[in-house]
Amino acid sequence: MPRPLSATIHTAALANNLAVARKHAPKSKIWAVVKANAYGHGLARAFPGLRATDGFGLLDLEEAAKLRELGWAGPILLLEGFFRPTDIDVIDRYSLTTAVHCDEQLRMLEMARLSKPVNIQLKMNSGMNRLGYTPERYRAAWERARACQGVGQITLMTHFSDADSERGIAYQLESFERGAEGIAGARSLANSAATLWHPAAHFDWVRPGIILYGASPSGVTADIAGIGLRPAMTLSSELIAVQSVDKGHTIGYGSTYTAGKQMKIGVVACGYADGYSRIAPEGTPVIVDGIRTKLVGRVSMDMLTVDLTPCPTAGVGSRVELWGANLPIDDVAQACGTIGYELMCAVAQRVPVRAE
Repeated sequence: MPRPLSATIHTAALANNLAVARKHAPKSKIWAVVKANAYGHGLARAFPGLRATDGFGLLDLEEAAKLRELGWAGPILLLEGFFRPTDIDVIDRYSLTTAVHCDEQLRMLEMARLSKPVNIQLKMNSGMNRLGYTPERYRAAWERARACQGVGQITLMTHFSDADSERGIAYQLESFERGAEGIAGARSLANSAATLWHPAAHFDWVRPGIILYGASPSGVTADIAGIGLRPAMTLSSELIAVQSVDKGHTIGYGSTYTAGKQMKIGVVACGYADGYSRIAPEGTPVIVDGIRTKLVGRVSMDMLTVDLTPCPTAGVGSRVELWGANLPIDDVAQACGTIGYELMCAVAQRVPVRAE
């Protein structure tokens, strides 16, 4: 019998979260972002819950081809664009839309032999300072793209760095409008945070990612309270052992936790080889038999240990929720000093995954 650890992907939650995104940007079309194998949920498993979208955004050509194999005939956007001339052959074959963020990509498109023009999203660096043309160079890039016979529709695109924080988006919106002044075309600006909290950035397309999976763009659970998002992944396991630990005795590698009293400790079949964060500290929330308790001791490769004081009737076989419907992944991530995105994407291949 396999270990009792598993991840469950909730198809109805994905559909619900897409509807929440659409409710917040009712006049915009939606690129449902499914990069990183749908944020660790599995592209094929996530597809049924998100197929009411207007388009999908991702990075990998193989994932784009897989979406076509799954039956998706609508738009697919390569968010980082392409990297070599042979990639354009795949873009042409599968009728993909691609981001263009540098002269090298434009040069490859100018030299490409295509069966039909490629729709592009011309990316502006409005302040993130990763990819894209500066506002000062944007019009020249747009004119060059417009003159290229291999380019079809041109959408104007940028990405926000602070839509989920106090700084906000005003400074980037100003840069974008300055660089795009007088340029016609659809606009695609809003990420998850801007979709929820900055209607001024919605325009023609929005690009929600993390909210489709039920987590907060800011990493703070309270920031999405009342919005109606539902966790799309539950990581669950069971207690595989129970130990009685005397006062003064230690638990786990490095003896990082010392019992301040006699305690009952539960051993959970989940560790960092399964994708649970090794640096999760004492106090990281865990649910046992429906009761919220905490991690004690260091996370090891295959196991972690929890305090059973709040749940004295728990025993071998008791259900454990590491995150999911009853324990927001953002609460776990915040305890670990990271964000829910990382935990979702880190779930290891050895963890059985099922969709419901």
